[in-house]
Amino acid sequence: MIRQVLVGDHGETAKFHLRYFEIGPGGYSSFETHKHEHVVIGIRGRGKAKLNRRVTDIKYLDVLYVNPNTPHRLFNPFEEPFGFFCIVNARRDRPRPVKT
Repeated sequence: MIRQVLVGDHGETAKFHLRYFEIGPGGYSSFETHKHEHVVIGIRGRGKAKLNRRVTDIKYLDVLYVNPNTPHRLFNPFEEPFGFFCIVNARRDRPRPVKT
């Protein structure tokens, strides 16, 4: 998985961080929860998100809002890379793993 901080890790004073993630075919993020909210915007390929027990598709320019304390995982069951922006609060708690 690729992870890049585009805004928020270079001395900016913004109250948010903009990050880019890319998940390769068959890959996935950790299944986690945290107190902060975040927004995911699909920008390359397509993927899926698991929110609690619900699974939703994400494709180019789809926007997904993840509520605080919602267990979630992003994954890529497809044959092309899945890239997305993730916007989070600059001040936030650490993710906590969720048992599956």
